[in-house]
Amino acid sequence: MAQSGTRNSYRWMVAPAVIFAAAMIVYPFCYALWLSFSDVQLGSDPRFIGFGNYTRMLADGEFWNGLRLTFFLYFMALGAQLVLGTWLGLLLARSQSARGLVRTVMVSPFMLPPVVIGMMAIVILDPSFGIANWILAQVGLPPALWLSDPSTVMVTIAALDTWQWTPFVALIVMGGYLSLPHDVFEAAEMDGANGWFRFRYVTLPLLMPTLITATVLRSVDILRFFDVIYITTQGGPGNASTTLNILAYRRGFEFSELGYASAVMVTLSAIVFGSVLVFARLRKAAAW
Repeated sequence: MAQSGTRNSYRWMVAPAVIFAAAMIVYPFCYALWLSFSDVQLGSDPRFIGFGNYTRMLADGEFWNGLRLTFFLYFMALGAQLVLGTWLGLLLARSQSARGLVRTVMVSPFMLPPVVIGMMAIVILDPSFGIANWILAQVGLPPALWLSDPSTVMVTIAALDTWQWTPFVALIVMGGYLSLPHDVFEAAEMDGANGWFRFRYVTLPLLMPTLITATVLRSVDILRFFDVIYITTQGGPGNASTTLNILAYRRGFEFSELGYASAVMVTLSAIVFGSVLVFARLRKAAAW
């Protein structure tokens, strides 16, 4: 009883954290939600129009193109990062030599600022003097336009994100693998399970909660991916890389349609929250 009273008397100490969270998260989201129901231009007062922005959004071809590109980037980048990250993480976990040095090198890509990644990509992938086309020429392949070709720009952007964040997934997988009980693997070997069968029926199920955690972290990042796309292509060529983030930015700050841009971002936020909830349920189901 006395302990309960003491615990209650200290609850006020969490008030600063609650106020900070409300000021930095709840208020901006609620303000964006209110703007999404308004017709508002820069420098003018908002005018409530109900679901007008959402109705316009559903009839907007650029919105559906942005939604398609957002999901294309999401599935391509996330799939590549999970496959390559799992392979690399298991390889590092089983290798004792130079593990510390390799970890240091692996951390480097995702420690770089997005503007550095974008500028590096512009220089390396330049069709005229970039080293990427020089390498293609050395092996007898024709040059590519990379970020300037509508048919390759999204694949190139997905490759950039995969290069930067696969080491992050690999480190999570390596940590998860090293924390697994080794007697399970020893028992599997005694039963004759080796190679692919041990990975498929022992390692993968045990690693599933770790993989889902990595999936949640990368899902949030990929769905709100903006900076490198804007630095390298600004949504072009044409609308070939105009994801929902780029579309909302351009409508909000280039065309001064803050209400419509807010409706797009509220929709994207709902997609992000929905994916997190789905993966949270999957993680509970995969827990062991």
